[in-house]
Amino acid sequence: MKNKATCKNLLKPAIALLIIIAALAACSLLLETLALVGMNINSKLLQLADIILIVISLLSVVDILLLRRIISPTIVRCLPISLSVNRWHEATLLITNEFPADLTVTIFDHVPSSVEFQQLPQTIVLKASQQYLLKYPIKPLIRGDCSWLICELIITSPWRLWQQRRYLTLENTTRVYPDFTKLYGSNIATIDQWIYYLGVRPQPRRGLGLDFHQLREFREGDTLKQIDWNATARHKTPIAKEYQDERDQQIIFLLDCGQRMRIKENNLSHFDHALNACLLLSYVAIRQGDAVGLATFAAEKNIFIKPTKGQQQLNILLNNVYDLQSSQQPADYTDAIQILLANTKRRSLVILITNLRYSENKDTINSFKYLSKYHKVLIASLREEISDEIATTPFTSFNEALTYCGDIQQLFIRKQLHDKLAAQHLPVLDVLPKYFAPQLVNHYLSLKRSGAL
Repeated sequence: MKNKATCKNLLKPAIALLIIIAALAACSLLLETLALVGMNINSKLLQLADIILIVISLLSVVDILLLRRIISPTIVRCLPISLSVNRWHEATLLITNEFPADLTVTIFDHVPSSVEFQQLPQTIVLKASQQYLLKYPIKPLIRGDCSWLICELIITSPWRLWQQRRYLTLENTTRVYPDFTKLYGSNIATIDQWIYYLGVRPQPRRGLGLDFHQLREFREGDTLKQIDWNATARHKTPIAKEYQDERDQQIIFLLDCGQRMRIKENNLSHFDHALNACLLLSYVAIRQGDAVGLATFAAEKNIFIKPTKGQQQLNILLNNVYDLQSSQQPADYTDAIQILLANTKRRSLVILITNLRYSENKDTINSFKYLSKYHKVLIASLREEISDEIATTPFTSFNEALTYCGDIQQLFIRKQLHDKLAAQHLPVLDVLPKYFAPQLVNHYLSLKRSGAL
């Protein structure tokens, strides 16, 4: 966007003027000192010092007037349409000198506090009536809308005695998305290769799959059940049926946005890890031909995105969750499940993403069981990394021993909760945040290939 107006101008002496003033002051001090000690000072020398001071003062005044006549350069800031959190991007400033003389300008773009930057400020020489393209790297640290408001210029006067600080209103807004851009423009040809590249290990297929894909010539390793006898008779050569994993299924993420997800590890909160995992699995599932939807609970404003197939659905998910943040609200699983059941009638794979605490009440477990009557349920729970670290770190003091015992007790209670859920045929995926996304995709592929969906 182009700069609109100058906010305010601040004038200060340049280094050259400060050096001159310091030199004159030193000379005056020396002459006064010599006069005080009784040495004869030539009167012409004193007159010369006064004349130099008057000349410098007049030049300074004229230089200020010339500086005020300088027209501020025109600036156009260009930002990527979308940014990815914790990834470096490039911002550009197109600077046009509309003044008929060369200008020395120091430029500092007022980057939002949530964005890291490098190579600012920069001092450049703008040729008369010419343009200059200034580039600098930026890295957003927080998802959501990001606004640039001001660009700061320091213009040096023609005789380099003064500098004027000018603040230009230059408004730009862009969106910061989860770090998901690596999925676009990838050179990986197939989904299986791409999954392997990310560290996800697809499970071996069990059986032949559920959906017929195509007919092809019989190959070594095919079973007799795969032979299509009618096609074999027509072509007079063995023809086999090829199957693929069942498509046109539904996956719904039930995402906890409450206070449980605010724990921060590895520079990301549990909520950010969960959101990245949702988007990763959405991409995989859409590529597999399934429909993907999302429902949130315990957020400041809950959203529900109806399950839909197609690449456009991934864009809809991104545009709805890029600025979604965890809240201070407690998680109400019963209410969230009731709302989900009211909005979803077709049987789906519901992935509840949360952080199950060490003690959940009986109503919560009953709610999970009730949900499993209508949908296939997977409870994906993020585990605090600090708990594992405490459990595996030797203790050397009494306080560390108390911490260790408390941590072991909490882990034991957590395991008891998972055992209760498993007894109700409610699978739990208990994973550290840094491994959460690949293991969630692994579990989905395992269900897909086994025909359990």
